[in-house]
Amino acid sequence: MAKEKDTGRKMIAQNKKARHDYTILDTYECGLVLMGTEVKSLRMGRASLVDGFVQIDDHEAWLHNIHVPEYVQGTWTNHAAKRKRKLLLHRAEIDKLESKSQETGHTIVPLALYFKDGRVKCEIALAKGKKEYDKRQTLREKQDTRETNRAIAAVRRRQRSA
Repeated sequence: MAKEKDTGRKMIAQNKKARHDYTILDTYECGLVLMGTEVKSLRMGRASLVDGFVQIDDHEAWLHNIHVPEYVQGTWTNHAAKRKRKLLLHRAEIDKLESKSQETGHTIVPLALYFKDGRVKCEIALAKGKKEYDKRQTLREKQDTRETNRAIAAVRRRQRSA
């Protein structure tokens, strides 16, 4: 009897710092070329995208500096924790990313690593670095929207009780 695949999206790791440090211009979902022990380690929910970045070499996209720890029960076939991993994208997407990332201030960063229908996927983004005052402005806007939502909720609570 065939084994049923997992359905849905199970998050492994997110790069929250990327959304703070960069303005996200465009996002892409791509597959990864992984070894068996890497997949087993990811199934345990252990990975870090903090220092990760994508580089395009010879019309191929490579994911650098993401940390997937060695599989605890692995043998001599275990993977290196910080090796570069190939991303699976269509040629047109790679060409578009390559041309856009060459512009000043643009980079490609990983945003999330997750399982989708039993396969490991990576969400990458074409991003532009924020200045310090942009970061403060973003934080201020978030804080203002939170305060507004709280005030609206308080008014609604008062109206219900009255």
